[in-house]
Amino acid sequence: MTTYPPPQQSFSRSTPVRLWENGFALDPYRYYAALRAQGTVGWAELAPGVPAYVVTDRRAALDLLNDTDAFSHDPRPWESTVADDSPVLGMMRWRPNSLFADGAAHLRYRGALIDTFEQVEPHDLRARVHRAVRLLVSRIGPRGEADLVGEFARPLMALVFNSLFGLPDSRSDRLDSALGKMMEGGAEAARGEVEFSRYVLGLIAAKTERRGDDLPSRLLDHPAGLTPEEVAWQVFLTLGAGHEPTANLVSNALSRILGNPLYYSTLTSGARTVTDAVVEVLHHETPLANYGIHYARRPVTLHGVWIRAAVPVVISYGALAHSAEQEVTSGRHPKDASHLSWSAGPHACPVKQHTLLIATEAIEQLTQWLPGLEPVVPRERLSWRPGPFHRSLTSLPVRFSPRSPDQPGAPS
Repeated sequence: MTTYPPPQQSFSRSTPVRLWENGFALDPYRYYAALRAQGTVGWAELAPGVPAYVVTDRRAALDLLNDTDAFSHDPRPWESTVADDSPVLGMMRWRPNSLFADGAAHLRYRGALIDTFEQVEPHDLRARVHRAVRLLVSRIGPRGEADLVGEFARPLMALVFNSLFGLPDSRSDRLDSALGKMMEGGAEAARGEVEFSRYVLGLIAAKTERRGDDLPSRLLDHPAGLTPEEVAWQVFLTLGAGHEPTANLVSNALSRILGNPLYYSTLTSGARTVTDAVVEVLHHETPLANYGIHYARRPVTLHGVWIRAAVPVVISYGALAHSAEQEVTSGRHPKDASHLSWSAGPHACPVKQHTLLIATEAIEQLTQWLPGLEPVVPRERLSWRPGPFHRSLTSLPVRFSPRSPDQPGAPS
């Protein structure tokens, strides 16, 4: 609950937990433990010289997510305090879309997006996923080995989302490359932002001139009357938010499934569903770990912690997930077993059913096409991409019996 008394706790003399270090990608749980040791709200750095409060308590997170009077999604007051070359600006700078808007503007943008995505029928989305899986299996199946991150999860999302947004398969590599650079927040982040911006602006220019049966065209024609520029920024948001986290969700789930033979056997036998594995990842290894970013409109306290204005306040879904997993592994049932990977409050994910369908269908189809998948590297030795915002595998090498999509017994 937010109140406005004098400061009760300050992190001004605390050593920030550096979420930009390589060590964070290797072992984020040690960093989350350090944040939780500071209390309900920890003090961290998202990049060198970019401090942030990090919320690691579920109740405090829910209070913040539902308090639109005290907290805003508009980063512009913070932006004026950050160096122009900061590697996290690509993910955090203000744009006129639903993620960075409050009030009436947020409702207008969000309403247009919800209406547009509701026109995507589940059977149509399923067919797009099946087509993309078949195309990728035709590339990797005959070899008997593959990297399920670089050769399946990431290109799959580029294919699916390009088809939804009216772009050809041939453009998929550009989308995947640009988003990967921007998300990692390193030396290539600015270049990735420029490449992705050009990608989206070119798409909207083409759809403004000639409509198609795709999401940008429907946004351009929506009764909300969004300008082409506004449509471009909604697409910038949804194309990026659709590709990166969903690719990570698929690869994280596959790594859990394949890394545990007993788990894999229960899935292939039908005793458990792929949905179970996907939901488990959302509970314990959420792909978008630290991207619930807010800003106090004025100095406030959040659960006894003094929060300054114009400083990012990050909901750490990764820390919340790790805390819940610790409860389970220690034999204690967590106070609330539900996860917050979809966020909550007015900015909760509006297309979670679409995301779940894409992820579960992708995994089901892959394991039907290539039922003998075996990991090459033990799960504890897998490497993870750097960056403060995500939990994302670098690669997931596997081997399997070579197979062509034209062989008998292919999934329907």
